[in-house]
Amino acid sequence: MQNTAVAIVEKLKQKGFEAYFAGGCVRDLILKKEPEDFDIATSATPDQIEKLFQKTFPIGKHFGVILIEENKHHFEIATFRSDSGYSDGRRPKYVTFTDAREDALRRDFTINGIFYDPINGEYYDFVDGTKDLKRGLLRFIGDPEKRIQEDHLRILRAVRFKNRFKLVYKKESRDAIKKHAFLILGVSAERIREELNKMLLNPNRRKCFEDLDKLRVLRVIMPSVHKLKQVPQPKECHNEGDVFAHTMQVLEHLPLNPSSELCWAALLHDVGKTETMKYRDGRIRFLHHQEIGLLAAKTLLKKLKFSRASIEKITWLIHHHHIFDQFHQMSKTTRLHYFDNPHFADLLNLHHADLMGSTPLHMQNRRAAENIFFEIKAEYKTAHIERALPSYVKELLTGAEIMGILNIPAGPQVGRIKEKMRELQLEKKVKTKDEAIKVLKNHR
Repeated sequence: MQNTAVAIVEKLKQKGFEAYFAGGCVRDLILKKEPEDFDIATSATPDQIEKLFQKTFPIGKHFGVILIEENKHHFEIATFRSDSGYSDGRRPKYVTFTDAREDALRRDFTINGIFYDPINGEYYDFVDGTKDLKRGLLRFIGDPEKRIQEDHLRILRAVRFKNRFKLVYKKESRDAIKKHAFLILGVSAERIREELNKMLLNPNRRKCFEDLDKLRVLRVIMPSVHKLKQVPQPKECHNEGDVFAHTMQVLEHLPLNPSSELCWAALLHDVGKTETMKYRDGRIRFLHHQEIGLLAAKTLLKKLKFSRASIEKITWLIHHHHIFDQFHQMSKTTRLHYFDNPHFADLLNLHHADLMGSTPLHMQNRRAAENIFFEIKAEYKTAHIERALPSYVKELLTGAEIMGILNIPAGPQVGRIKEKMRELQLEKKVKTKDEAIKVLKNHR
């Protein structure tokens, strides 16, 4: 992909235009990270870009942006521009085609405002982004309040970039975010969701959400999570602090490369505790917080425009995250049905993060819970290896066959008998069809 991007720059330059790598790819190259994509900034106008390349898409031609396809890769080529007339907190009303320096000055953060010429190997840095990267500093270009008012999403992008690259905020930039945190309400739910997704999928997710809290953003976009700071927990189980402190520790203990649904379930798994916290017998209790939390999470996820499939998975994880306390008391058939659920692996990961995110007064209690967790995990793996799950095991008798053998009509009784026969089969007490028929006749 990079070689193709270099060839594009070279082609533009051969036609007499200025052309550079721009934005995040330059930042990543300086940090010796593999860029996810390559954006190109040029003095060529959109019409000139379209004439120069065969396969083009005018995705943002009004703003000077043309998407091209070369060697099965896609690249955004943008004409140098300055912006004006922001009114919706998202995009400019007008753009003026200009030069590289002016183009750099209209960008968001200094670390994203550097240009690189891959032909001669030179950087063009009009905003001191290279220095800020070396100093580990996140800074808005120019007036931070103006940059935020132009595009309110920059509030979340600042938090994400700062923690993704382990930077610190320039004081003026941090103060501007805190002052204008309420502006995030003007951003579409989809854009907020995508930024939060990226934060949760980053290993520094805990720092991201602690920053959102300190910068007064969390209370604006996710009040149900912010309210967890007001909810105490019993010290014998949760000496780490309130429910928010516990949630932050759970985020920190998720596995490598978790699914986005697992991350959201970890963030929201205890939101029901706000409404269910009660003192009983001198202790703090949260009766049915999973059920209440499921409803609160569903409300938030719908507001953020999640897909139905994602909402179903996240809320299933929240609803079932406490089943492991009684897991070994369940019948083998019930356990096998849980193991057969496609979300069970993430449920195990959520449970383990929940355990590790708790700091009980007596650590031997956590170690005992961990031992149970590892036993369940081993049983889960064995069930898959031995193909003992319901989805692997074909039923020995159909409902019609049961009705014929017992000479009974269709109805609830058939379903109950069928379920009982299925249990015997999954528990390997009945292994063949002949054995099933014999058991059925003997217990009619």
